[in-house]
Amino acid sequence: MALRDILVVPDPILKRVSEPVDGVDDDLRALMDDMLETMYAAPGIGLAAVQVGVPKRVIVMDLAKPDEEAQPRYYVNPEITWASEELAPYEEGCLSVPEIYEEVDRPAKVKLRYLDYHGKAVEEEAEGLFAVCIQHEMDHLQGVLFIDHLSRLKREQAVKKVKKQKAA
Repeated sequence: MALRDILVVPDPILKRVSEPVDGVDDDLRALMDDMLETMYAAPGIGLAAVQVGVPKRVIVMDLAKPDEEAQPRYYVNPEITWASEELAPYEEGCLSVPEIYEEVDRPAKVKLRYLDYHGKAVEEEAEGLFAVCIQHEMDHLQGVLFIDHLSRLKREQAVKKVKKQKAA
């Protein structure tokens, strides 16, 4: 396993739409292992492959609380098959937009399907933090950042702040 660099705004790769993968093999599992190690080191709770410069439809996540044992999850070619009309606000942050936190409204519940770490097809329902996180990470696969859900002014301020931090 290896730590990878996490891209930050305004890196143009973050705006690319990720490509589906043909299947889960050892190379893809190695990428997911690297992504998980990178996410834990950051630290974060979710990471899309495009955030480490690999525009493939792959996500890793771990929503375990700090005092709980790790619960790594892997999502290959994830799709949302249903989303509730009810929205839920949640203050989001992003490893690609460091130190910026803003409230975003997203569907409160979603159903999704994906391939797991072993290539097995999975369908499940998500709500709460899980629903927020999977939608946030799936946005990355479409080249969308959480700040794209904000007003133009807030988005521009966030990018300016990140650039300033990077230059310091």
